[in-house]
Amino acid sequence: MSKVAWRAGNMLYPLPAVMVTTLDQEGKPNILTVAWAGTVCSDPAMVSISVRPSRYSYQALKERGEFVINLVSKDLTGAMDTCGVKSGKNVDKFAECQLHPEASRFVEVPGIAESPVCIECRVKQIIPLGSHDLFIAEVLGVNVEERLMQEDGRFALEKASLVAYNHGEYRALGEKLGSFGYSVRKKKKKKAVKKC
Repeated sequence: MSKVAWRAGNMLYPLPAVMVTTLDQEGKPNILTVAWAGTVCSDPAMVSISVRPSRYSYQALKERGEFVINLVSKDLTGAMDTCGVKSGKNVDKFAECQLHPEASRFVEVPGIAESPVCIECRVKQIIPLGSHDLFIAEVLGVNVEERLMQEDGRFALEKASLVAYNHGEYRALGEKLGSFGYSVRKKKKKKAVKKC
């Protein structure tokens, strides 16, 4: 297939769409919508978020050094969008979106009770990059809705109906296409069944 040249830019899509909770020095919680979030290390578990210094939550992130990444399910998409277009400087986003702060176990910053997965983080490094600063943080704990945990201890994240951000649009994650290593896994030979 032929391709056309496109200007240099961020075209790494889809991305996880998340709501990040912060807590300012006066103890006021806020919600920041972030599309530039990712995993950066598995041992220790570390993540990153990129935030513009002009954002209202930026100072709280920098001063407190803690945040919670709240994964967004399909039914939280409207709240996530509202939190992305309104500023916590003017609006109590928890009240506006009818969301509830939930105490965290390892950080002072609350998570969002309605989020299926809340990831508690402590900032380790802030790297100024240009339009955004990169906050690299260690994951201290993960809180998961009980309905996502199976009896065998497996985390059934596929039941969370998560949302992705895709070039200006929110998209529901769809059908399973495979699992890690499926393309090279040895196929078990089917045993021939003898007919009587």
